[in-house]
Amino acid sequence: MTPEQATENTTGHGIVDLDARVVEATVALVKQAGLLDLDRPTPCAGWTLADLIGHMTAQHYGWTAAAAGQGADLSAWQPGPPVADPIGEYAEAARRVLEAFSDEGVLEREFALAEISPVLRFPAAQAISFHFIDYLVHGWDVARSLGVDYRPGPGVLAAALPVALAVPGGKARERDGAAFAPGLEVPARAGTLDQILSLLGRSPSWPQ
Repeated sequence: MTPEQATENTTGHGIVDLDARVVEATVALVKQAGLLDLDRPTPCAGWTLADLIGHMTAQHYGWTAAAAGQGADLSAWQPGPPVADPIGEYAEAARRVLEAFSDEGVLEREFALAEISPVLRFPAAQAISFHFIDYLVHGWDVARSLGVDYRPGPGVLAAALPVALAVPGGKARERDGAAFAPGLEVPARAGTLDQILSLLGRSPSWPQ
């Protein structure tokens, strides 16, 4: 895939399709977890797998609200109380956000994203690209926590790399609650997934 093709895939309906593929992969991964797995550590410092799944669930609901024009409400992004079936709740949250992103006319909207900015509004395709890169990386987090393979398709990774390169660095990465930690040095001869992980503050060799 050329850089031009990768960029084209992260605009318009291309990004909606890519995002759906990544989110559906996370659902399949989360469904591999049993209740005894929820205390496992994850690459997200200080978070158990239960914490990570709770965060991913809450963020799906926040993005669902954003697609409906309600993303400026910070409460829409906050995790709710613990649920009896966090794995099933995650699948339901994923279903809702994918349904919201596939809504007719969604790409003509602007998204308010309260956790990024209280005032800025983002074109829908750009906003969905943020969701796409977040869940590509969270899919890896879940897979690493469970010790299972994570192999996004080459087209997914080729489209994700320019998005990862565009994520701002600097002090914003150091604040509490930042979506990504400060970037790490990209290993020599790193594959595309490892490049993306390093750029976004994940060590490809975690937990080493």
